[in-house]
Amino acid sequence: MNHTLEADGIELVFDGRKILSSVYLKCETGKITGLLGRNGQGKTCLMKIIYGSLPCEKSVRFDQVAYPEAYKQPNLLRYLPQFNFIPKSLSLKRVFRDFELDYSVFGKIFPEFVSKYTTVVGNLSGGENRLVELYVILKSRSLFAILDEPFTHLTPIQIEKVKELFLEERKYKGLLITDHLYKDIIDICDDLYILSNGKTHLTKRTEDIETHGYAKL
Repeated sequence: MNHTLEADGIELVFDGRKILSSVYLKCETGKITGLLGRNGQGKTCLMKIIYGSLPCEKSVRFDQVAYPEAYKQPNLLRYLPQFNFIPKSLSLKRVFRDFELDYSVFGKIFPEFVSKYTTVVGNLSGGENRLVELYVILKSRSLFAILDEPFTHLTPIQIEKVKELFLEERKYKGLLITDHLYKDIIDICDDLYILSNGKTHLTKRTEDIETHGYAKL
């Protein structure tokens, strides 16, 4: 059975400036939905609004049922923010136990972590920290996951492995992803929205990305 996450009627104003206006976005299980937009267009704000951590005028629905505070329903939605969210004092052993995930599976995909099982998060590099947080959110039991800049600080090899994980995890949930590495997003997404001038535009062709002023391909 397919499930849907829809957000519409989103209006956001900061200091008299309209950031988002009548925004609509739809994400479905079995699909990767990409969200692209230039800096300052409101991509992070939109993700926080969907998650329920940024209050504003909106309608967020899962299978037509409204969830204004989706963060209270981790079985429905998980969120990877731009900032680090795992306490630095926790060991990777504790993190994977708390998220009910098998560390050995993670180690097989990223062998550089095999020897870090008891390492505390605070001793990881920026890229290692990002990879751990990305993995536990992506692999958590939920119908949907939204990921803000998941490729930050990752190496090209790690990015390719993460893209494979996205494609695998798509079988079980819906993914909404935004990142400045837009070619990697385009490479894996099924649906693609451009956020421009406060509104979302569902692209039908690659040329639409240029039409909405996001990038020249």
